[in-house]
Amino acid sequence: MDTILVTGGAGFVGSHLGIGLRRHLQDARVVALDNLKRRGSEMNLPRLRDAGVEFIHGDVRNIEDMDEAGQVDLILECSAEPSVLAGYDGSPDYLINTNLLGAVNCLETARKHDAAMIFLSTSRVYPIATLSALSYRDEATRFVLNGEQSVPGASARGISEAFPLEGGRSLYGATKLCSELILREYLDMYGLRGVVNRCGILTGPWQMGKVDQGVVVLWAARHVYGGPLAYIGYGGHGKQVRDMLHVDDLLELILYQRAHLDELTGQTFNVGGGADVSASLLELSVLCQELTGNAIEIGSEAEMRPADIPIYITDHTRVTEATGWRPTRDVHRILEEICAWIQDNLEDLRPILT
Repeated sequence: MDTILVTGGAGFVGSHLGIGLRRHLQDARVVALDNLKRRGSEMNLPRLRDAGVEFIHGDVRNIEDMDEAGQVDLILECSAEPSVLAGYDGSPDYLINTNLLGAVNCLETARKHDAAMIFLSTSRVYPIATLSALSYRDEATRFVLNGEQSVPGASARGISEAFPLEGGRSLYGATKLCSELILREYLDMYGLRGVVNRCGILTGPWQMGKVDQGVVVLWAARHVYGGPLAYIGYGGHGKQVRDMLHVDDLLELILYQRAHLDELTGQTFNVGGGADVSASLLELSVLCQELTGNAIEIGSEAEMRPADIPIYITDHTRVTEATGWRPTRDVHRILEEICAWIQDNLEDLRPILT
């Protein structure tokens, strides 16, 4: 029986992947490790238990906590302080210790057990200034990348793995990039197997959305419960664009990667919805209004926040060519599922999402 250790296993992504792996791999032992720091993660514990996923209340900053899982064969590293704004208004200690030291502890655990590792990184490894300087046009409801760009790795399809890495990217992005580099050394020095997925916006039901992380769920929740929303920066019109990826689409990729680690090891992939699964904030508002029946007032703030970028679209050509995987859930379906989940858990979620 293979043992899969999912770090950050009670968080949105970790819990969903852990439950999905247990459902698809009946002969696997799946263990979720989480410190339960993020509000709402405790709501996932009954879901994990009912799915047959073991839970360890521990922290990736303490390697001894991971030892409680015993022998492991695959580590799915989902733990993170995920806010791109982390450290801008105070100490970055928790961010650095969780994202960087935590990743090293995961790699050390993998080395001790000769385990493989699938590392969830982020599109935020790409530099802010270079992304912001890309050529795009201003259309009625969104910004659109132009086909010809002066920067390698950028096109109308979005951002590929060839995009330059020189420049500042936020401490969040820096910790993830550093972790990628250390993982690469562990693969070469110790003969481990591993894959890096640079994920864009991941979303879906059971994400406890906040202003700085989980914006799709936050937008839907405000349309259900009410509360303040604002288009920030870029004239305050809401035309900035992100692609998004339903966590079920990510699960399908993880299942493929686990089964084909020998041929995929050492590779880094940009993983996201791509241009076909993207929306501006303005378009998101229209869709949320359609699905909830509620129109809310949305403010406008011209001043930008640190780390803002006008547009990010994932070019997932490399991972699609390597695996045959591609996203199958569109923006409407993603929002429809999120709104239905909120309505089904209206009172339980109210103190978390309002």
